[in-house]
Amino acid sequence: MPRFSTRTRLATVSALTALGALASLGTATAADPALNGEWAPFTRCPVDSAPMLAADGLAKTPQCVVSTSAGGSIKLGKTTVVTGKTDLQIGVVQNADGTSSVVAPPSGALVADPATVPGGLLGLMCPSDVPVITAICRTLDDSGLNRITATMESVGAPYAFDQTAGILTDLPIVALPVRIHLENPLLGGKCYIGTASNPIVLRPKNLNYPEFGMSFFQGDGTPDEAGEMSRINLTGATQNDSAFAVPAATGCGLNVGLINAAVNAKTGLPSAAGNNSLTLDNTRTHLTGLNAPGTVAPDAGRVLAKNWHSAVK
Repeated sequence: MPRFSTRTRLATVSALTALGALASLGTATAADPALNGEWAPFTRCPVDSAPMLAADGLAKTPQCVVSTSAGGSIKLGKTTVVTGKTDLQIGVVQNADGTSSVVAPPSGALVADPATVPGGLLGLMCPSDVPVITAICRTLDDSGLNRITATMESVGAPYAFDQTAGILTDLPIVALPVRIHLENPLLGGKCYIGTASNPIVLRPKNLNYPEFGMSFFQGDGTPDEAGEMSRINLTGATQNDSAFAVPAATGCGLNVGLINAAVNAKTGLPSAAGNNSLTLDNTRTHLTGLNAPGTVAPDAGRVLAKNWHSAVK
């Protein structure tokens, strides 16, 4: 039966546990392909990206990671939002020196279900001593216009992996730059907390160790104890980050920016580190790669991509 070397196993478990920390931040889209068998969770792995294809299996080893959760919560300033079903997917290139780099899918690492903001616009910006905001607040009572949703989005690839932290607790594992899109007809389409140039940067830590499992399969995803592929499964971990800062909301209001001040004042933004918190519940994380990538060097990345495509239904 194929097995990982000690170095490869440690790197794999480390990276996988690290991504478990982000499980509550991203969900599959209708455009994602359906994949066979053990490949099924990896619908957005960027196997065709240049860094993944270039991984030779010796100096650089390509892997796919997916991390999901049914829910969690995030506190930004004075507002706490319960998150829904989420999905995070990335490619990881493990380097021979123990470092790694992250490759995000073209659509971004995170794809998240929208979450409903408690109290809607009434809770987000009312009451206000600004006349135009007061007028808006008067129209919202018992109005369908009150509902507001928040969706977390990637604004760059994850970075700063610490593989040691990935298998321990209470150490930052990886940095994830995100922004939060606030949506409501009165907010317009450009109301965000965080931007690409000034994102919220999450650095979650493990609070407990996940349960570990492993399976093996053929290149097309068919389960096979002697298969050329393997999948590590980590379940049941909870992660937290209470050290990130949150910038002010920008772009809010049909006349872009009109409602910024009201939203920030009521929500308590910008919010310094220590006043915010992310909690991720019951994560399910999977990492897959070739059992013996060195045996197909220098084509490990191309073989991984071929296998992924062979699993598409």
